[in-house]
Amino acid sequence: MTDTTKTLCPYCGVGCGLEVTPPAQKGKATHRDSEGHPIWRSLGDRSHPSSLGLVCVKGATVSESLFKDRLKYPMMRSNLDEPFRRITWDEAFNAIADRIQTLRQTSGPDAICMYGSGQFQTEDYYIAQKLLKGCLGTNNFDANSRLCMSSAVSGYIQSFGADGPPCCYEDLELTDCAFLIGTNTAECHPIIFNRLRKHHKRNRFHAGGSPTGAKMVVVDPRRTETAEAADLHLAIQPGTDIDLLNGIAHLLLRWGYIDTVFIDECTSGFTNYAEVIRSYTPELVARRCGIRLDELETAARWWGESERVLSLWSMGVNQSSEGTAKVRTIINLHLMTGNIGKPGAGPFSLTGQPNAMGGREAGGLSHILPGYRLVKNPEHRREVEELWALPPGRISPVPGRTAWEMITGLETGEVGLLWIAATNPVVSMPDLERTKAALRKSPFTVYQDAYYPTETAAYAHLILPAAQWSEKTGVMTNSERVVTLCPAFRDPPAEAKADWEIFAEVGRRLGFPEQFHFENSAAVYAEFVGLTRIRPCDMSGLSHNLLQENGPSQWPYPADSPDNSTNKRLYTDLRFHTPDGRARFGAFHSGGLAEPPDPDYPFVMTTGRLYGHWHTQTRTGRIEKTRKMHPEPFIEIHPRDAVKLGIEDGMVVQVRSRRGEARFKAKITKAITPGTLFVPMHWGFLWAEAAEANALTHPQACPSSGQPELKACAVALTPLPLSQGGRGGARR
Repeated sequence: MTDTTKTLCPYCGVGCGLEVTPPAQKGKATHRDSEGHPIWRSLGDRSHPSSLGLVCVKGATVSESLFKDRLKYPMMRSNLDEPFRRITWDEAFNAIADRIQTLRQTSGPDAICMYGSGQFQTEDYYIAQKLLKGCLGTNNFDANSRLCMSSAVSGYIQSFGADGPPCCYEDLELTDCAFLIGTNTAECHPIIFNRLRKHHKRNRFHAGGSPTGAKMVVVDPRRTETAEAADLHLAIQPGTDIDLLNGIAHLLLRWGYIDTVFIDECTSGFTNYAEVIRSYTPELVARRCGIRLDELETAARWWGESERVLSLWSMGVNQSSEGTAKVRTIINLHLMTGNIGKPGAGPFSLTGQPNAMGGREAGGLSHILPGYRLVKNPEHRREVEELWALPPGRISPVPGRTAWEMITGLETGEVGLLWIAATNPVVSMPDLERTKAALRKSPFTVYQDAYYPTETAAYAHLILPAAQWSEKTGVMTNSERVVTLCPAFRDPPAEAKADWEIFAEVGRRLGFPEQFHFENSAAVYAEFVGLTRIRPCDMSGLSHNLLQENGPSQWPYPADSPDNSTNKRLYTDLRFHTPDGRARFGAFHSGGLAEPPDPDYPFVMTTGRLYGHWHTQTRTGRIEKTRKMHPEPFIEIHPRDAVKLGIEDGMVVQVRSRRGEARFKAKITKAITPGTLFVPMHWGFLWAEAAEANALTHPQACPSSGQPELKACAVALTPLPLSQGGRGGARR
């Protein structure tokens, strides 16, 4: 292959287009990595509708990781104390198939679990669903979207009757008021933020001047780079999001900034909602949130006076024990002011992983099926069984285990096989010591990844080499529902295989040759889009060939209406996917943090990402440029708190929670709210010593979405004396 390949960046849910060129072209020098491997060149694709040629440092350097520490052959061991030995693929497939067959006969299919990832392409996700939920009859497939996007999924379904962000990136450049809550967009979704910031600068609102112009409100306990660009930064206390949102709603109702026609004709449940928000008086809300009364009033007035309000949120909202309630409370503000279904307006969740949206479409959580179907719905199960040529009743009506319930199932002995693919839960799960202890009890853990070593590989019995981005062909869907074909442009190393091919071969060996007879990934995708026909996420008009010829395309894209130029936004007709066609208000009181601070653990620690790193560093930690940007973990502490504890900048501090402890180098900054601490979550035990953020976090989760509250836990701080590394730092 010698030509430039158009593809998609494999990092975050922004979905930036890339143009990748081979390392050796006539007249050009060949760039090589530190080990001498030739580096493919990645540039932004100006023709991609989502990113318009922009790309961040991660996308620009992604090809530098393609040769580093790759897993090349299947390896196996009898127990975790033994070294791995190389085996053949035939031995690996037989080991998995034999274990699954034994468990089906002795314990039943619900002893089998798979934990996947938004790093999958849609074809990988789809075949995994067909294998577990269809052929094996267990809904025990979950993905790290459970830790990332499941509250957004739950909120959209409860409010609108279906999942799916209703907005598009063009709205970033059309809005009158951008309301960002629980998202450090500048670092975590930088290309989206660049588009918003350009619009904001060109049309900037000036306080005291004309009321027209684009306004930006940022809600975050930290003064992040995102907050620095805002016209109004609301540095609320952690856990008071619903207080703030209900307080804004209270003022909108009091001042008459509501769309009564839209509320009457297009929604339900407003009366109950209005009753709840009446108790959220401005004085009470300002005191609870720790902000000034005039700041609250300004935020409410800007929302009410703006014709087009666009809300953006991410993990700071979703990763909460009341995550679904927070999402619905954001949506409530849009419903009461009619800010949906029109350009520049709407509730827009920013997806974390590159293909978390594609996973949702393919059924990649334990309570859903392909095509935005629900496992509890008998008609949905029947439709999928027919399309998969399975007997009636094969798909279980019981939602499967969430990611955390797989861990607790290992503790109780109910899970006999855990298959982990394309994710690294030994860094990303909450309550890591408990997670590790559960994995040590696992009778049989299969780990499938592109890299070795990783933290999770240390807890596996069988490891399988997977082809990654650049080495397999498939599609991904980004935050604005744009589907992009990602062609293979190089061969996988040694014996690595595409994830969907691995799942399909296991399916065939388990006795389902008809269900897994696919010539290539294009055939897999063709079958999948057939399951989306007349569903809310209808992609039945898409195919690999069409995406290759026409470029990235946005759904809905039904087969009988291939011109999707009018489908940029959902709900433009103000009809929703509920039985009565009305959007639903949700009335919620604020519950606060699941684990509030107390005298023993007086600080709230929050976690997050940094611009140059991605999740657990499996890829970015192997790229010199991104590693140098963020060489070691740290903890942000407000100067007031540092003085009380005798902590100086650069000093190593011990952080303790009820579950574990870690050590970080102190970064004294006024950018964090007093009483609150911030730690980046990227470092596992392979990359730094005793600096695992999730050794401290707890697994308490939202009851609707099952998403853990990774964003907040109660901790105590202790400065370490010099003899214990108090002037040192965590080192790899």
